[in-house]
Amino acid sequence: MSNPESFIDEVSEEVRRDRLYRNMRRYGWIPLLAVLAIVGGAAWVEWQRSQDRSAAEARGDALLAALEIDDATGRIAALEALPTDGAASAVGRMLLAAEQQRAGEIAAAEATLQALAVDAAAPELYRDVAALKAAMLTSPDTDPAQRLIALEALAAPGAPFRMLALEQIALVNLAQGDTEAALDQLRQIIEAAEVTPGLRDRAEGLMVALGVAPETAPQEIVETPDAATDAAADPVATE
Repeated sequence: MSNPESFIDEVSEEVRRDRLYRNMRRYGWIPLLAVLAIVGGAAWVEWQRSQDRSAAEARGDALLAALEIDDATGRIAALEALPTDGAASAVGRMLLAAEQQRAGEIAAAEATLQALAVDAAAPELYRDVAALKAAMLTSPDTDPAQRLIALEALAAPGAPFRMLALEQIALVNLAQGDTEAALDQLRQIIEAAEVTPGLRDRAEGLMVALGVAPETAPQEIVETPDAATDAAADPVATE
């Protein structure tokens, strides 16, 4: 006689196997789709990185080729032909402005820098540098009031180029005959904790040229033990 329990186990195992096969036929496409999505996503990311790398190399080659042109007019024309959109174009536009300034095209250099300064796609650091350099250019058509507005925005507390902007504000005020305002900016530079030694020296030198002695912190007089001992031993000093 056969064992009833063994027969029941075999039937149960067969039922589980049928159920498993049925579920695999019904839902087996889901893990397959997940695997295909992972593989396809990884391939797309790698392809995109390769495209970005190729584009960056092409931009770099074009930039180097433009800078290797001997003629200044040719260099400017080659730099102007480079793309001006996207974050990667900031370096090319900075170099274009430098070439324009070197060629005496101050108005064109100022326009190039101002366009970069308001380009939201460019990195903030490049925008600040462009705004500072544009404000430093002094073409005949430059309005001093507009320069001061641009420089004051760059001289806000915590701005990366605050000290340089303060120096330029002092120079603009001095050029307009406002000596007191210029001295106030120079004092801010000297008293700032983040000022570099070179910039402090320039500010102090300009104050001296204006006939004002830079304010320096009084030196504290410290009496050494040897000096105190000598003073106590000298009967004239103790009288």
